[in-house]
Order: sequence, then structure tokens, then C-alpha cells
Amino acid sequence: MKQGKDYIIFPLDVPTIDAARNYVKLLAESVGLFKVGLELFVRSGPEIIEYIHTHSVARVFLDLKLHDIPATVGRAMARISDLGVAFTTVHVGETPRMLEAAVEGSGGKVGILGVTVLTSVSAEDLKTAGYREDFYEDIPRTVIQRAQIAQKTGCAGVICSGLEAQQIKEKLGADFLAVTPGIRPVWTATDKEDQQRITTPAQAITAGADYLVIGRPIRDAENPRQAAARIAREIENVL
Repeated sequence: MKQGKDYIIFPLDVPTIDAARNYVKLLAESVGLFKVGLELFVRSGPEIIEYIHTHSVARVFLDLKLHDIPATVGRAMARISDLGVAFTTVHVGETPRMLEAAVEGSGGKVGILGVTVLTSVSAEDLKTAGYREDFYEDIPRTVIQRAQIAQKTGCAGVICSGLEAQQIKEKLGADFLAVTPGIRPVWTATDKEDQQRITTPAQAITAGADYLVIGRPIRDAENPRQAAARIAREIENVL
């Protein structure tokens, strides 16, 4: 049975491998996965992934948000599958063929998560980008439509906000993963927020989220390990 900490994905959103190593050492027993994003992977590549595997029981979520022609995505995914990561991300973009290529390229070694609508994106952003009114006025509808595409092409789940996790589960089933960023515990509320569609850990888990990407509330805490433990307890209280 998953413990509260197993739901927590901590993003290593730092510019150097030394900074990433420090967080891995600090939180190795406090989170379920470490997320390696573009900034760190460009700088440190497979080296940081190997370090996490060697110095932590936590798994790796490689968040590169691939978005390219199907052939390129398929080849890139084949290389990613050799790294031993648990999950990686691909944008649910213009064509399902890109997702199919990603799934095929993974060889079943890594769970593919489709990026639906980034949690930093608002309705006004979608309007400005040229989306139809029915899509930008109803973001959950857009998320669900893209999640359905991801499921049909063989993805393991999607990245969505906690506001959409319940609909994902209701429409696509309990086994289709909902990974939710934009998580903010009540005790970390601030006016300086770059996410648009946020929820608390308890709200997201209650809605059906399988994993929570939680960075700033842990990273900016006076004691990150204690902050992670507090969030884990909040999750366990609603399981």
C-alpha cells in the first residue's frame, strides 16, 4: 500500500547537479519520486538520474515534455527508455501519431504521461492562442479531450490540475494515472503565484490524483524534510 510520501513528486528545479544532489540526499526517504526537468537535464543529463538511482529509494520522473515530429519523438523515447526512469512526458499536441510513436519507442519500459493543458495556462491564454471559445471557456473540457487522446494512443496517464483529476478518473477509469502539479498546501499560501489552477494536497488526492508534484512548499520551507513529512501526513489523512 502506498504511503503518503509515495504520492509526492519533488521537482529538482535547480541549475546545478550539486544543488540537485543536496536535495536528493535531504529528501531521499521523504518523497516517492524526484522530477528531473529540462533545466537540470540539459546541464547534467543522465548523470543526475544515475545519482538518484544510486543514492535514493525514490524513482525518477523525467519531465522533458517532448513535442516534435513522430519519428524524432519515437527515437528520443527509445533513448529515454534506457535510463530506467518511471515516467516521462509528451505534449498531447497536434497529432495522435506523436503519442503513438512515443509509446512505441518506449518499449513498455517507461510510463508515458501526456501533458494536457499546463497549470500555468489560463482561459485568457488559450483565447489569445486562438482556441475556439468552447475550449478556452471550459478548460476541463479541453483537458478531458486531450486525456482521451492520450489514453487511446497507449499513454499511462496525463498531467492535469487537481481541478480536473476527478473527471479524468470518472471518464477514463481508475487505472489511468492523473499526475497533478500546481499543489499548494493551505499553510504555504502566497500572493506571488505563477500557477493558475491550483489545489491543496488533500483536495487533489480526494479528487483521485495518483501523484502530486510539490516543489516550492517543500523547497522554500525552513526545514524541507519536515515540510515533506507534513504534506505526507495531510495526504494520509484523506486516503
